[in-house]
Amino acid sequence: MTASGSDPTPRDDAVAERLAALERENAELRRRLDERSAEPGGPHGTAATSTVPRAPRRGLRAVACVVLVTLGALLAPLGAVAAWAQRELTDTDRYVATVGPLAGDPVVQSAVAERLTGVVMSRIDVGALLDDLVGGLEERDVPPRATQALAALEAPLTSGVESLVHETATRLVESDEFEGAWLQANRVAHQQLVAVMRGEDGEILQVDDGRLTIQLSGLVDLLKERLVERGLGVAARIPSVDATFTIAQSAELVMLQNRYGQIVTLTTWLPWVVLGLLAAGVLVANRRSRALVVAGLALTGAMVALGVGLAVARGLYLGALSGQVLRLDAAEVVFDQAVGYLRLTLRTVGVLGLVVALAAYLGGSSESARSLRAGLGRAGAAVRGWGEGRGVSAGPVGDWLGRHKAFVRVVVVGAAALVLLLAGGLTPGLVIGVALVAGLLLVVVEILARPSDAAASPPDAGPA
Repeated sequence: MTASGSDPTPRDDAVAERLAALERENAELRRRLDERSAEPGGPHGTAATSTVPRAPRRGLRAVACVVLVTLGALLAPLGAVAAWAQRELTDTDRYVATVGPLAGDPVVQSAVAERLTGVVMSRIDVGALLDDLVGGLEERDVPPRATQALAALEAPLTSGVESLVHETATRLVESDEFEGAWLQANRVAHQQLVAVMRGEDGEILQVDDGRLTIQLSGLVDLLKERLVERGLGVAARIPSVDATFTIAQSAELVMLQNRYGQIVTLTTWLPWVVLGLLAAGVLVANRRSRALVVAGLALTGAMVALGVGLAVARGLYLGALSGQVLRLDAAEVVFDQAVGYLRLTLRTVGVLGLVVALAAYLGGSSESARSLRAGLGRAGAAVRGWGEGRGVSAGPVGDWLGRHKAFVRVVVVGAAALVLLLAGGLTPGLVIGVALVAGLLLVVVEILARPSDAAASPPDAGPA
């Protein structure tokens, strides 16, 4: 036994050392708090004085975030339309890719064949041919009964010639020769389109009273050659005609022609303005991860609204053409083909918005996101432990990933963003594919990364 005034026990020494460590840590925390509170107001600043100007500042940043993201979302449909229109007006390959498939569409082929048949039949006067034949027979003293019988054949002969012309025209538009001629004509026509939009004269494409038309004179010449080969020699005497086929009809085409320069400038910069507004809204936000989720969902919602607007515009466009064109079904096919890339754009941007919102949520600071990340970390640790228990280990690579896991995550996400930015043409499949690959790489990094010793075990001295 020891007396009450004897030396302290080892347990008392351990308690004293722990109390001293706590006092040192508290002193360090007070020093850091004093330095932070003194920054806005000098050495005598206090926490109360430093938070007074921050509250209005946070409110202004929240308002700015809402305004910027809202403006970006409202302008996003216009930005998508602008990007589509700019490519169609200035990129010949895109224009040919848009109108080229029309050559193989049965509805458009039928409409072109009917147009060619009408042009040729307007230049073949079967009645005049019969009159010449009857006059020649009368000069040779052919009985009147025979000449009267020939005159009665005018209607059947006209129907037969028209049937022959239409059949030949149909064969022409269904041939590979027509498809090649269509593609080449439209490639050259794109240059004429730009010339017409600038107010210059165009020989192939014309904008007249809101109609965008393409010349069919070359196809008429091919049709005449085919008719002569099939025995209709009178087709060779048909002169060159100025036949056209209407691609689009809208009063806005005249406005587009008058303001081509301003429209090209607007369509070039408007998509970047939309991206700038959304990015600025995220940067000024108090909670950027939450703002990024909202911006991504707002972008997706804007693309859904654009899809609904396209459906409404399609109905209004076809309704306005009802009774104005001979083949409304052809106009419907042309409209759907013309806006095909726009529909692809809005689907791609909508999927991209969802991917961004999901990524921002998973990397955010919400309780559910932290819980999900913790669960993924535990799952990765379990898989890693299962492999190491069976002699499978990442070795030095796993140690390096454990020390630089945050850097590797940034590299993976940055590489995915770079792939999307440098892609020649974004598609929903490309966006989803890049997102899945990036997510898979992050999961692999989480599994392979081994926690460092400092992170695996707490320090010996001082409280946790």
